[in-house]
Amino acid sequence: MDRTALLGTWRMISWTRTVVATGEVSDAMGADPIGYIAYHADGRMMAFVTNRRRPRPNGKAPNDNEKAALFDTMLAYTAAYTLEGDKVIHHVEAAWNPTWERPLIRPLHIEGDILVISDAHGTDPVTGEDVIYRLEFRKL
Repeated sequence: MDRTALLGTWRMISWTRTVVATGEVSDAMGADPIGYIAYHADGRMMAFVTNRRRPRPNGKAPNDNEKAALFDTMLAYTAAYTLEGDKVIHHVEAAWNPTWERPLIRPLHIEGDILVISDAHGTDPVTGEDVIYRLEFRKL
């Protein structure tokens, strides 16, 4: 992987998850998520994704149930990253969910202005299921 091709900001096109136990495929953050991933020349990266149809709190501040629903409809983290062949490793330092504060190994390839992260094994932070993620981004 050419590191310079990865540099920049990428807008999410899609994010699916396949449950390892059943093979069931679904949108990881709803249809048409809002998301960005940015890779910088200094070896740092940031990711932010939300479900486009997030629930809105009823008041000025969300109650506990609304906070839980909001937490379950987003993802955000920052990390150092390294490239190893066709994989990027996100060395997560801070995340919306502390269970993601560990190295995340992500196989990837770039096709023109499309970044594809596929066969990325993980644990769904909402359900706890073992899943395989596939993410697609378009370079801005």
